[in-house]
Amino acid sequence: MQSRDIFSLAYRSVTGNKLRTGLTVSIIALGITVLVGILTAIDSMKNNIYSSFASMGANSFSIRNRGMQVRIGDDNDKASKGNKNIKKVKKSNSNKIIRYQEAIAFRDRYHFPATVSVSFQATGIATVYKDEKKTNPNVQVIGGDENYLKISNYEIAQGRDFNQLDVESGRNVAILGNDVAQKLFGKQLKNVVNSTIRVGDIRYRVIGVMATKGSSKMMSADNVVITTVNNTRRVFNRPNASYQIAVNVRDIKQMDAAQGEATGLFRIIRGLAINEEDNFELSKSDSIAEMLFASLGKVNLFAIVIAFITLFGSAIGLMNIMLVSVAERTREIGVTKALGATSHVVRTQFLYEAIIISVMGGVIGVIMGMLLGNIVSVLLKSSFIIPWLWILIGVSLCAAVGLVSGIYPAYKASKLDPIIALRYE
Repeated sequence: MQSRDIFSLAYRSVTGNKLRTGLTVSIIALGITVLVGILTAIDSMKNNIYSSFASMGANSFSIRNRGMQVRIGDDNDKASKGNKNIKKVKKSNSNKIIRYQEAIAFRDRYHFPATVSVSFQATGIATVYKDEKKTNPNVQVIGGDENYLKISNYEIAQGRDFNQLDVESGRNVAILGNDVAQKLFGKQLKNVVNSTIRVGDIRYRVIGVMATKGSSKMMSADNVVITTVNNTRRVFNRPNASYQIAVNVRDIKQMDAAQGEATGLFRIIRGLAINEEDNFELSKSDSIAEMLFASLGKVNLFAIVIAFITLFGSAIGLMNIMLVSVAERTREIGVTKALGATSHVVRTQFLYEAIIISVMGGVIGVIMGMLLGNIVSVLLKSSFIIPWLWILIGVSLCAAVGLVSGIYPAYKASKLDPIIALRYE
């Protein structure tokens, strides 16, 4: 008997008992749905995070203040005595903000072939008004300079960017993010440039509208109003305000050198001694993304564990069902062997049945998991993902489960004595 004929017999046996097959397929499909669904959702989130941070520029890094934890007490003293080379941060320097004067000094003295921008996030809970219309109180207000939009990868859709006079004078001019502009002026964005808006109680003249970044809502990249850094110093003045420095390197191959020179220069500006650690932090966008990816990796592992537990249960269930099938079809097996079928043919038939049931569950689970996982893509407004790797892994796992689960029932069926099987009631 050819393999095609054996497969045909196995398929008819599987489809002949729809209830049993349906229950087993559902159990297997559930495990694969969990695996593929969660992993597809995570892939979607990773793509979204990557696109969000990639929009900041792969050849950029920023300088922020960093709160240093300084241990005080006997342990610290003992550690200091034990190792005299340990660098410490003076108490007066820990948690030190980056002042405007320091940021400007860095911009003026940094002579590496790069573009430098100084910015300040004034608030993230602003409400913007235009006549009777207003936004939700979740708009970011950022103060930047003439280089801010370029380094942040924003493009002007209407109007113009800041010029040097805007920045130096700190006058009330603003550039609107696409979401804010549409909420206040409608989707057609008519008569936006040179109109007047109000951020809180302060009126601004709109000089430009930014094109949408097309990234995720996670970063709220389009729900923003940008004015000049000197304007935010005047309007949103806070004694503990810390400014951010962004550096865009012209040649990405020189990134390490640019960061090294930036660290050395800013240490001088901050007045740090040789034996002191940095009280500021250089960070690239991809390093932040990597931290998020590491967190998502734990969810990845969690999903895999759940899926394998489910598949293990499915394997036990499938083996039991195949053993029941052997017991129920004892006379059928006896007739088949009496007609000339060998033990190999019977064993192969039952193995095929187990694999068919498992693969059917795997295919259904992969489709359901892919659709459920891409709900995240829809919510994040990112592209539809077809996880080919997880599809291949899922179907392969199911085939392996079917093979392993079917070995013992198939062996038991092939060892039946045809004379005894024919007498079985």
